[in-house]
Amino acid sequence: MTQVLDHGALAALLVQPGVGRTLAALDVPGAETRLVGGCVRDALLGKPSADIDLATTLLPEAVIAAARNARGLKAVPTGIEHGTITLVTEDGPIEVTTLREDVETDGRHAVVRFGSDFARDAERRDFTVNALSLGADGRLHDTVGGLADLEAGRVRFIGDPDIRIREDALRILRFFRFHARFGTGAPDEAALAACVAARDALDRLSRERVRSEFLKLLAAPGGAPMVGTLSATGLLQRITGGVAELGRLERAGAASLAPVMRLAALSVGGRHDADRLRDRLRLSKQEHIQLTGYADALADLHGRTAAIDAPAARALAAEHGLARLNDTLAILSGEPRPVLEDDARRALQALAGEGGAPRFPLAGADLVAAGLPTGPSIGRGLAAARVLWLERGCPTGAEARAELLKRALDGARQSQP
Repeated sequence: MTQVLDHGALAALLVQPGVGRTLAALDVPGAETRLVGGCVRDALLGKPSADIDLATTLLPEAVIAAARNARGLKAVPTGIEHGTITLVTEDGPIEVTTLREDVETDGRHAVVRFGSDFARDAERRDFTVNALSLGADGRLHDTVGGLADLEAGRVRFIGDPDIRIREDALRILRFFRFHARFGTGAPDEAALAACVAARDALDRLSRERVRSEFLKLLAAPGGAPMVGTLSATGLLQRITGGVAELGRLERAGAASLAPVMRLAALSVGGRHDADRLRDRLRLSKQEHIQLTGYADALADLHGRTAAIDAPAARALAAEHGLARLNDTLAILSGEPRPVLEDDARRALQALAGEGGAPRFPLAGADLVAAGLPTGPSIGRGLAAARVLWLERGCPTGAEARAELLKRALDGARQSQP
């Protein structure tokens, strides 16, 4: 399906306060500066862009000097060895990079030299849709056919796909992500073939880079179908090292779950999978906790042969957290198990309105106040009371609390030597 491109949005991009101030500061005689890459592409699609990037013929030192002479700009040499200066504006940071040409590359790092040819700079980029540039005069520049590809929903490498991938193997995953976000129909055959042929290069990438790119792919609108293509071509095994639950991934996407939960839906069947993904993708501690929490909820729900009623739903929410339980139920929707009764669904909706999962109404201080001495028996008593609380569907109120306190005290005393 052909995309309708909004050329009028380019003018709005140019007059954003931070952009306009930066372009004015870099308007040096004999030099040229343009907006490049994603911000131009996204403006044409009528989408906001999180990042503003400029390319310039000015050398980095000249960019810094121009910023010092302008009001409201602060220059930070974030990547000066590669020609990149970040200008801090009232609208946020803007990256300004001197035009470059690759001298050599090992697939991860490039040796570059500065240049002055925008067409040559465009040719060193990854995909045609990312090589558009916009001059300060409002003129759109397209030297590689990116405009036609963007309109057609086609993601193509610039030039020879094999060469582009040898320059940076992460472009394999970027191809799948960009097609998931901007492409329509089947992926470009030449690009797909090059990605499959270069599959061994994925093993040489840092796990952190793979993690970042793969989570972005999972979050993309067409992420699930492209992950299916990754699976069919054998590339997914290189990334996750495990089986793929594509149906669960689709349901996670349909429910607009967070990327890490989409990863869980795709690749986690138990805690061992969560551990494997933590190691393979260098997941954060919090991301690993989310995956293990999902694995525990999954095991609990799949282990229930009987339909879940309202008390059981409340207990599940207390055990796993309401948000995690709802996420897991969305992922498992339509599978034979679990089965939720209507009153269970209503109970979960009520909990959402009440602010979350039920909270166990006792603490160690309650047992001490009732005359129990401090010590390990307090924990054992609370555990016994919590079992009863969950079995009863997490009751509230003074009567329920009194019964739970009695169970806790009895359990604590029975455990004392």
